[in-house]
Amino acid sequence: MVITRTPYRISFFGGGTDLPEWFLGRGGSVLSTTINKYCYVTCRYLPPFFEHRSRIVYSKTELITSVDQIINPVVRESIKFIGIDRGLEIHHDGDLPARAGLGTSSSFIVGMLNALYTLIGKAVSKEYLASAAIKVEREMIRDAVGCQDQTAAAYGGFNRIDFSCDGERNIFPIVLPADRFQLFKKNLLLFFTGFVRTASDVEKDKIKSFGDRDRELSIMHSLVKEAENILFHGELDDFGRLLHETWLLKRSLSDKVSTGAIDQIYSRALDSGALGGKLLGAGGGGFMLFYVPLANQEAVRKSLAGLLEVPFDFDQTGSQVIFYDNNC
Repeated sequence: MVITRTPYRISFFGGGTDLPEWFLGRGGSVLSTTINKYCYVTCRYLPPFFEHRSRIVYSKTELITSVDQIINPVVRESIKFIGIDRGLEIHHDGDLPARAGLGTSSSFIVGMLNALYTLIGKAVSKEYLASAAIKVEREMIRDAVGCQDQTAAAYGGFNRIDFSCDGERNIFPIVLPADRFQLFKKNLLLFFTGFVRTASDVEKDKIKSFGDRDRELSIMHSLVKEAENILFHGELDDFGRLLHETWLLKRSLSDKVSTGAIDQIYSRALDSGALGGKLLGAGGGGFMLFYVPLANQEAVRKSLAGLLEVPFDFDQTGSQVIFYDNNC
């Protein structure tokens, strides 16, 4: 039996420039961190004593006799990608809801592949795991997603991830002095809006408009380096103000990024003392992150009292095998 634990992520800057439709020929960058909220994948070979060949458990339970019968695309295509032909029992659990802007689908794929490779006795690198997850999600499942989420989930940590014009990825950890790092984290508040959406649908709408949005995406790319300079050398509160700038740019990419209700949430937070924020993920719903100086945090919490606040910390581990027993 194998159990993997894979973190979700928060993306601060550069979202959209991690799509190959953009970075191939132009380059792209994102600034993101994984957080201590995880998905768990448990898998084992299923003994041959049942009418079904495999049992897949997530929000639904599937009892199937062939891989092609599996409804869940992550499980089905991951098994096909690795080529396992034995019966399996697979369970998926997550700390936070899916389709909410934290890269949950990519984390599921990374955790699934990590578990299956471990089950067959093959050790793979973080780079291979990220590349395999990108291939499964984009080419086999055919979701119109970028390449940052799979990379973040595999590697873990607070990083700048660069995407070169020829498709290469490079990961640069953000290592701050301990006191500055702690203050930065304390200034971040995460809320769940209650709305969920499919990231692929929003990304497809963005891709359609890429030809008309070169200026906006080029600015979003440049803001990654600006944010990194603030973290190391600037006034930390300027990070929050820069988040506000990227929020305005992101909203201009597609009318599916925000809604009237989300705009109201954002306005209430800024009126109460937040310096900036953003809707996480592709847009349309899910989690909202705000940068709020400590002195203003209670006022912001009161203004957003109808929303669920989610305390979090940064994760440094990436996808891990947390249990392995080849006798189970």
